[in-house]
Amino acid sequence: MFKGLRNKFLILNMTITSVVMIAAFSIIYLITYNNIQLKNQTKLNSISEKDLTTIELEKGTGSAQTNNAPEERTTDKEIPLGYSPSFKIEVDPAGNIVNTESIIDLPEETYNRAAEIALRNKKDKSTITVDGDTWEYKITSTNEDNVLKNGKSEHNQITFLDVTESSKTLSDLLITFLIVGLIMFIVIFLISLYFANKAIKPISENWERQKQFVADASHELKTPLSIINANYDALLVNQEETIESQKRWLDYIKIGTDRMEKLINDLLTLAKIDEVNLEICKIPFNISDIINEEILSMEAAANEKGITLFSSIEPAITVKSDSERIKQVISILFDNAIKYTSENGHIDISLTKSKHQILFSIKNTGKGIAKKDLPKIFDRFYRPDPSRTQDSGGFGLGLPIAKTIIDRLGGIIYVTSVENESTTFSFALSQ
Repeated sequence: MFKGLRNKFLILNMTITSVVMIAAFSIIYLITYNNIQLKNQTKLNSISEKDLTTIELEKGTGSAQTNNAPEERTTDKEIPLGYSPSFKIEVDPAGNIVNTESIIDLPEETYNRAAEIALRNKKDKSTITVDGDTWEYKITSTNEDNVLKNGKSEHNQITFLDVTESSKTLSDLLITFLIVGLIMFIVIFLISLYFANKAIKPISENWERQKQFVADASHELKTPLSIINANYDALLVNQEETIESQKRWLDYIKIGTDRMEKLINDLLTLAKIDEVNLEICKIPFNISDIINEEILSMEAAANEKGITLFSSIEPAITVKSDSERIKQVISILFDNAIKYTSENGHIDISLTKSKHQILFSIKNTGKGIAKKDLPKIFDRFYRPDPSRTQDSGGFGLGLPIAKTIIDRLGGIIYVTSVENESTTFSFALSQ
């Protein structure tokens, strides 16, 4: 399922990125193509309207020669600086060359082939390839005095402009775009794959946690339900007995329902504080007083196990937060400490203030938490010692609730432990 979702993200990202890249390359290529074509057309029109000898003299680099007899034509091989190779051919109605005007030295066969191809195209303007070179040509009527009865010129002038370099520029540009595009496509694919995997990872993890959460909750509910069903069956067997004689079965049912009630309340608490739109009321309150009150309320439970309480609470520390939620966290940590403190052990509670932050910690002696279990201690339903936790009536939801509350309040909560010595839970809040 998640692989398919990742592939959809990947395809969507690749499609959008590729379309944008192709559009950008196409626009650049078309602009370059139009600019080159416009420049070539301007040159071609200028050459067709002027005499090459005049152009040559204007450049001040020599002179071109013309000859009415192609076989006796001579050329000046010196080409003006910045001048594009070009030549003109005048042909009669039969397509025979009457005159050639050129400042470049080309074989006679080249002029004949160029004129033949241009006339065979039956287009006034086009591009042809002769001997590996690309030429753009334009056919116009000459300004001879010889005019036919229909008013058309007897001869035509074909002007050729060498556009090999510009064509090569466009080809190189296109090849460059294709190579760069292919490389970019591969790079974009790898980057998209990386981010698609990264984007899908928390979704997959949340889904797995949700599945585990449902499985764990079902397992926890199964135990009290089994107790209730078993004791209900015991009551049915002895229907004629009095309530007093059946009291122990009823007590077991009560234990099961109480256990279910606690679990459901914990689940509802988690669901509530997990809400994105949960409003947290932050007002200043004296956290020192709240901790002292919790210490007093836990003294009886501590005395039953012979636990000694030591406290170091700085007085009158005020923090701006949700007092009820903070009280709930402290109660969870106190309860957790008493459950896991060894007989005749001790618990150390401290509250200190440092600059704009308060730090609360509670340390208890006992078995401690194994190093491998520390990263998972705040996971829902996680219990490093399930059998012992069952005896104490826990579900592995207290610490996750405490962490979720502290996270929502903008603080941090963490645990340190030394096996067979002690465990310390601490949280810090901004004032």
